[in-house]
Amino acid sequence: MLTEYHIEIMFESLGDHLGTRAIALMTNANIHQDRFAGQFGHDEFHFDNNAFEKTYKYIEEQRALVVDSLKKKDAVSAWQAFGRMTHTVQDFYAHSNYVTLWLNRFDGQTPPPPGEIDPLHPDLIHSPDLRSGKTYPPLEYLYFVKSLRRYVLPLIPRDSHAWMNLDSPEQGFKFEYAMQAAIKRTRIEYERTMSGLPRELIALFNG
Repeated sequence: MLTEYHIEIMFESLGDHLGTRAIALMTNANIHQDRFAGQFGHDEFHFDNNAFEKTYKYIEEQRALVVDSLKKKDAVSAWQAFGRMTHTVQDFYAHSNYVTLWLNRFDGQTPPPPGEIDPLHPDLIHSPDLRSGKTYPPLEYLYFVKSLRRYVLPLIPRDSHAWMNLDSPEQGFKFEYAMQAAIKRTRIEYERTMSGLPRELIALFNG
């Protein structure tokens, strides 16, 4: 997703739970995943190239780092690790066909509104049809130059990030489903990460 939407998701999902400094540092770490260096050779940052196993491992590494940092009373490192993790889970809905698979379940009927999407439907999370967009350099890189996009897009395979992404409203009505799923998933990951921690560590994390 574009930076502005990652920021919106963070504040919409966790703004009521966290202190100002906590959410600011989390959000900064979240959007830092999209820095230039983070776009190359890091499929696990963005759920790209069908790297599901690698990406889930990365998520759990960041979750473990959150907990370990809190036990060391290092709130800043915990916030940064959680920010990195949330970027990744948010990109799942923008970079995979999960939203499409969820909508397809309604088989031509009017689907529920975006706010009713289930972000972790078990049949879809483990579906053999689940895919994430592949990157096809160098054409894929030219896609990010807006003035060239309409010329480049027809040359890129349909299973590419360029065709599959729901990074902004430009991609149509499915974007709002991706947004709502990402907001819900961010809350879920917060609850999962805090689960079982003593109150004092949760308070430290919440800032």
